[in-house]
Amino acid sequence: MKHAVVTGASRGIGKSITEKLLKENIRVTGTRRSSEFPAEFQMSELFSGIQVDLNDFNKIEEKLYPIFNLENDLPDVLINNAGIFKDADFSASDDDWLKVWDQTMNVNLRSAALLSKWFINAHINNGSEGIIINIASRAAYRGDTQEYAAYAASKGGMAAFTKSVARDFSKKGIVAYTVAPGFIETDMAKESVEILGKEALTRGSAFDEITQPIEVANLVFFLAGGEVKHMTGSTFHINGGSYMV
Repeated sequence: MKHAVVTGASRGIGKSITEKLLKENIRVTGTRRSSEFPAEFQMSELFSGIQVDLNDFNKIEEKLYPIFNLENDLPDVLINNAGIFKDADFSASDDDWLKVWDQTMNVNLRSAALLSKWFINAHINNGSEGIIINIASRAAYRGDTQEYAAYAASKGGMAAFTKSVARDFSKKGIVAYTVAPGFIETDMAKESVEILGKEALTRGSAFDEITQPIEVANLVFFLAGGEVKHMTGSTFHINGGSYMV
């Protein structure tokens, strides 16, 4: 039975990914920061939950490092999904602006890179194959508004990191992919709808509706199946056709 680690599993895209994996009989170790895991996760024999703040690297090492040292239960798939979306206008003070920048990099990029490092080294030492799926954003490719520059930069870094992993470790059995969603109908998008209106979120899209999180979950499940290893390093764009590559 496959075992996947999903960060940010309690809500949004991570929740949908976890639901899909559990439905397909894949065991999931999920992380959360503040919101509770859904009751159906907690009741599932296939699910294990860990509360950890991905901005706290002492806690990350304490709570998550042991997962990658389970000799007989090493996760087969690592899905770095957790992320924060905080604004910091360029007119803000340097201290305030850098506080948002550093926190965003820690949660969105630094923690994902560290978990990937542990995952890769564990599989190399174990002589086994593994799959890394990094959930980035369309902002990695088209940028974002200036107040969300940290978010875009963190997701761009994630995509570049994925390619670097793929270049060196695919021949050793560890493949890596990036998924770059556009606006997805989650709590994060609802906040944007309240501020900008639904029309702003679909403007330029090929559809008059916001992408549903199950579509991202279906894509992640497919990649986790290991059927397209020679697409390692690739980015899978799922953004309602708001840009096409």
